[in-house]
Order: sequence, then C-alpha cells, then structure tokens
Amino acid sequence: MLDISMFREHSEVIRADHDRRGLSHEAIDEVIRLDEEWRKARYEVDQLRKARNDAARGIAGAKKAGDSEAVDKILAEVADIGSRIDELSELSDDYLAKRDVLRMSIPNILHDAVPIGEDDQKNTLHSMHGEKIELGFEPKNHNDLIEMNGWVDQARGAKVTGSRFYFLQGDLARLDMALQQYGADFLMQRGYTLVQPPLMMNREAYEGVTDLADFETVMYGIEPDKYYLIATSEHPLTAMRMDEVIEPSELPIKLVGVSPCFRREVGAHGLSDRGIWRVHQFTKVEQIIISHPDDSWEHHEDLLTNAVDMWDSLGLHYRVVNICTGDMGTVAARKYDLEAWLPGAGQYKEVVSCSNCTDYQANRLRMRYRTSEGNEAVHTLNSTAIATSRALVAIMEQNQTEDGRVSIPEVLRPYVGGQEFLEPLH
Repeated sequence: MLDISMFREHSEVIRADHDRRGLSHEAIDEVIRLDEEWRKARYEVDQLRKARNDAARGIAGAKKAGDSEAVDKILAEVADIGSRIDELSELSDDYLAKRDVLRMSIPNILHDAVPIGEDDQKNTLHSMHGEKIELGFEPKNHNDLIEMNGWVDQARGAKVTGSRFYFLQGDLARLDMALQQYGADFLMQRGYTLVQPPLMMNREAYEGVTDLADFETVMYGIEPDKYYLIATSEHPLTAMRMDEVIEPSELPIKLVGVSPCFRREVGAHGLSDRGIWRVHQFTKVEQIIISHPDDSWEHHEDLLTNAVDMWDSLGLHYRVVNICTGDMGTVAARKYDLEAWLPGAGQYKEVVSCSNCTDYQANRLRMRYRTSEGNEAVHTLNSTAIATSRALVAIMEQNQTEDGRVSIPEVLRPYVGGQEFLEPLH
C-alpha cells in the first residue's frame, strides 16, 4: 500500500495517477478524512493522558500537604477522564482500521512509461522474439495433442478432485520436471538463491503481498486454520522478510522459487475447460528481487532480460508487451508480459508477467532497510521465469509435427536423457 505520508504530503500525485487510471478520487478523500480524524482523536487522547498525569501529581502533592479538600477537588475534575480516554482510544482505533483497509485498496503509483488504455487491447508492443514458424500443415491445438498422445488425463483428474484438475503423465510429465530443473539452474547460474517456499500462508502475510479483497475469489482457503494455498511462490518469498530491517549490504536479495500454485482460474466454457492452459493447479519457477529503491528500475529490466534469455533459449516465438493502465492490477507500478504464439489457437497468449511493485508490498509488510536517517521501505520485484503448464502448451503447439509428435527444445534434452521427441503414451 502507499505510505500514509503520500496522502498527507503528496495527495496530488495519487490523484494524478487515479486520473491516468480513470478512477474516482473518492477513496483518496476518505483516506485523508479518516487520517485527520485519527490524528485528532489521538491528540485528544494524549491531552487527556497528560491531564490525568498532571492530576496524579497534583493529588500526590495535596496529600503530602495534608490538603484533603484539594484532593477531592482534583478527583472530581478527573472522575470521568478514564472513560473518556477509553472511548476516544476505541474511536481512534476504528478510524485507523478503516483508514488502512481503504488504503490497501488504493493502487500503486504507475511509472510514467505505462501506456494509457482502458483494457488489454491497448497494451503496446515492446519487442518481438524468434520466428513465427510455418508448420506446412494445419496445426493442432494443445488439447488435441494431449488427447491423441495420452499425456493428460483430465477425466480421472475431475473424478478424483474436480474440473480443471488433471493427471500429467508420460513424456509430458517428464518435460514438466525438466522445465522446473532447467529454470532453476538457469537463474542459479545468474546468482539467484533457490528456495522452496511453504505452500500455505496466513492472512496477515497474504495481505502484505496482494489485495486480498480483489484476489481472494481466486484463492483456496484452508479451514479451520485460516491459511491460504499459495497462488504463486512470489507471495511467500516476498513476505519472507516481513517485519524485518534489512542491512543495506544484503541488497539486492535475489531468489528463485519453485512451487506448485493453486488458483480458482476462470475462463470461457468450451476450449478453456479442456487442456492445461487454464487450470487450478500448476507449477511455476518464479524470480524475486528485494532491492534498494534507487536500483529497482534497473533490476526490473534485469528480470525481463532473464525471462527473455530463458524463452529465447527454448527456441520459441513470442512477443513482449507493455501493460497499459487499464490492464494493470493494484500492486505493480509497471509490468511487462511475455506472450507466446500458439499456432493451434492462432493467437498470442500470456506466459510471463514481470513487475516492479516499488515500495507497495514493502509498506504492507513493514519490510525496511537500515539508513543513517532511519529505516526506509525496500522495493520488491517479481517475474515469472516459467509457468510450466503454459510453457508446455507453447512447446507442443510450436514444435508439433504433422503426425502429432512434439520436438523437445535442445536445451531441455539433457534433462530427459537426450530424448528428441515426446513419445505417445499409447
């Protein structure tokens, strides 16, 4: 969330950002009003406590002087001061809670380079990569490829769990594991520390990394423990240092997380119900950076470079787009997406998101770094490296042969015993 000082000292910056996003200023005004009411109530509580302390000293002095009349007078004057303090303290706590709940819903300040647009159709092209392969035959979509080769059993996945769950099997399951290992190795070679995070988070930690009011509908909650299954390893890895003061010498902290992810993904019925593009459980290799504020925009480009180099190494055709104002979420200040070409679908579809969240998550997480003038918020950044299910779709559709086999990218072949093609399970 935005630091409260932004509302007190630079509300015009927040208002200008809302104008770019096409949002009303109503929430900003309410945060400012609640903050003023909170500060006023806290001031009154402080004054009452000072008066109570002064009275206590006066009573002590009067008792020492043997002046019972003065004691009685002071006691009468402060008879209700305790209840007034309690009432005002409760009121100030209420103002503070309402202020911060609302503050959490106000989005991050966008980078100046974010293009203006109402939806994803206004995203702009950043770069193109690889060649759009002409297969020379009518391409199959990945749904047809997995069915004809027996690589995914959705019917039994639905029987055991529910719709959009599946059994990944045979060579495709092996390729999924190869993508995980390759992605982790790739980033470790670039100085990232491999971390396997917990697969559940408590509410406080989750509220630190995302707007739960907006995100909770796509998450799985665990009762009665009040945990949430993680939607991406970005979330626990970013929250890993919550409530900590980080020494500047530790920055930047670079992590690569590998984990299953769980989401109530929604989509149109039909093709979205088939295949492994939009599913409730998948595996993702994620890159995370916790950085000094002065360096975060350079690190954002580093994350993009890592993703581009990794996807280039897979020999796939894709594009990078700049996400526009209307397609941005609450947390990121700027975001790139990598969109892979899917010949079977005849369209580009998102496979990587690369975001700089500046100090937005750090403010929520109370995650600071030490300075000589006091502690300041770090910046947090994240980017998908490989979401394996979507990478598998891109590989299958771009590397398919006319007979339905799939060529394995060369960089992955050492991870599958040198195998060149995915072979049918039946």
